[in-house]
Amino acid sequence: MSNDPETLPHPQVHRIKTSFAAQSLMETLGATLEAVAHGTCRIAAPILPGSRQQQGFAHAGLTFAIGDSAAGYAALTTMSEGFEVVTAEMKINLLAPGVGDRLVAEGRVLTPGKRLIVTQSDVYAEANGTRRHIATLLGTMVPVPV
Repeated sequence: MSNDPETLPHPQVHRIKTSFAAQSLMETLGATLEAVAHGTCRIAAPILPGSRQQQGFAHAGLTFAIGDSAAGYAALTTMSEGFEVVTAEMKINLLAPGVGDRLVAEGRVLTPGKRLIVTQSDVYAEANGTRRHIATLLGTMVPVPV
């Protein structure tokens, strides 16, 4: 995945950045849009004191939220102007505790379509330069007119 969000045409990059900025949950979680390219998206969020579960790990809600959003924005990169996407269903497999400084979700489109877009996200916990795969999400996005 490219680190340069300008790998998409400028109007499409602007549309995705504007949509991401409108998500108040992502702002609350401290999440940032790190990269976007056709069919892919990377979102990162710090593991803040307010997003931990009772044992001190990243809460599964944080993992799911950024994984779902990364998948959704990956799907949006395949849509024409005048459409957004919404999640129809999303399954998550939690593989390991979210221990670290931040979580990184890498979303991608598996199958683009006009009515359904199948997506996958992998979420990693990062700490001290190491990365651990902690979750995989598989879902379906539905295009909706704006």
